[in-house]
Amino acid sequence: MRERDKYIKLVEWFEEDQCYIGSIPGWLGQCCHGQNEEEVYHELCQIIDEWIKIYQTDGMNLPNPTNKKFSGMFQLRLGSELHKILSLKAMQSGDSLNSFCIKAIKQSITSDQAYKS
Repeated sequence: MRERDKYIKLVEWFEEDQCYIGSIPGWLGQCCHGQNEEEVYHELCQIIDEWIKIYQTDGMNLPNPTNKKFSGMFQLRLGSELHKILSLKAMQSGDSLNSFCIKAIKQSITSDQAYKS
């Protein structure tokens, strides 16, 4: 595995700019752009390789990897009132609280066109 493979690399189409923009979440923001998705991805890989060399040359620790296996679980503190409302809504829909929240989150993200499976 190459060192760069430890980091998520995003290439997204930006309607406003009419181009693809590449970024490395959690480390480098939007750092390259172009009209061809594959070319932007390759440029992004070159950029991250250069940054890795800079960090290593300077003896700096690399940021924590972002391309990791996710457990599918996280703890969320939402306050007792929202917890109550969600629990009631889940009961009304015949779902468990967990299932209800998963559906609500997916629906919210999908409606923003950010959720891509």
